[in-house]
Amino acid sequence: MVRAPMPLLRGSVTFARFHAETGKRPQETRRWLVRGLDRGAFEPIDRTRGEDDRSAGFVSLEDPDSTDFSSGVLEAGRALFAWRVDTIQVKAGAVRAELEKWTAAFASEHRRPPTRGEKAGAKDEIRHRLRGRQPPSTRVLDVSWNLDGGELQIWAASRKAVDEIAAALEAAFEVKLAPLSVGAQALRAKIAESALGPTAALVGLSREEVSRGEA
Repeated sequence: MVRAPMPLLRGSVTFARFHAETGKRPQETRRWLVRGLDRGAFEPIDRTRGEDDRSAGFVSLEDPDSTDFSSGVLEAGRALFAWRVDTIQVKAGAVRAELEKWTAAFASEHRRPPTRGEKAGAKDEIRHRLRGRQPPSTRVLDVSWNLDGGELQIWAASRKAVDEIAAALEAAFEVKLAPLSVGAQALRAKIAESALGPTAALVGLSREEVSRGEA
């Protein structure tokens, strides 16, 4: 599957902005990028190893199935890649329906209802079987990093997703990400919260009306 880098043809997009504090700029930028992305590269869920139902990591922007970062990552001083999240979710309703069938068959064969332990064991087996058949759902979120200006954009609306990606970037590249939202910048500049309120001109009031209201 090949995707064009972050198209914006119509509608709206949502992204979170950060300033990346990298310290001294690495001499071999491409190698530094590849090494960092490799550290946090996406790994598919291994159904044969454990019961993990979620996997997340960096992938190529052009091909979310690829973790080859040797080309196409760095373009005109901007790093372009993506964050992929795979999740396997077995629906409770499907487990319940299968368990009811198993309970009926067990009662018919053994002429008694299953014990609580037998039923719990059957439920685990049913969930494991359904998990093996359930294809994972995939989400891919784009990341754009202007290495010259230090500005990084995570193209996601979910705060939880943004926080996860930011933490992975800080760990992989040993950088510190500072939010570039208005509130965060005001906090760093030690601007009082009261100074961030709407002005009289913005809400359509005259200075005289504001003074009367305060009085």
